[in-house]
This record gives sequence, C-alpha cells and structure tokens, in this order.
Amino acid sequence: MSTKLTLKLDRDVIERAKRYAQRRGVSLSDLVERYFTGLTRADEARTEPTGVVAELAGLLRGVEIDDSAEGYAEYLAAKYS
Repeated sequence: MSTKLTLKLDRDVIERAKRYAQRRGVSLSDLVERYFTGLTRADEARTEPTGVVAELAGLLRGVEIDDSAEGYAEYLAAKYS
C-alpha cells in the first residue's frame, strides 16, 4: 500500500535526484523507497549472506588451508621457483 510522504529538501538536491532517477528509468518516489528500504535493511540482523558473499560462502568447505607462516613461505617458494 502506497502512502504519500512530504519531504523538505534543497531544490538543487531534488533536481539532481530527478535527473539521477530519470537516467535509471525509475521515478523519484521509487528511488527514495529503494533507498529507505536498503537503509532500514542494513539495521536488521541478517541470518543469511547475500550477493557476492552468498556466492562465495562455502566455496572452500572441506579444503585444508595451512595458514602458518611456514606454510605461506613454502607456497611462495613453490610459486616463484
């Protein structure tokens, strides 16, 4: 359900925002709604990763990684020899 919202903003900000929205093919209202949605979701606790993190999650599951200094030195020696 859509509800009207009145905002007071600097005229230049509004004009720039209108041009920005137009270049992206969305209305200014959609742009503001998307911004508020993203802003409020950032405050919510996320239980599942999203985006690139979700794509990479579990990628190395089951792979043994030697993160000791000696292991890294051996890796570099093998890589550059």
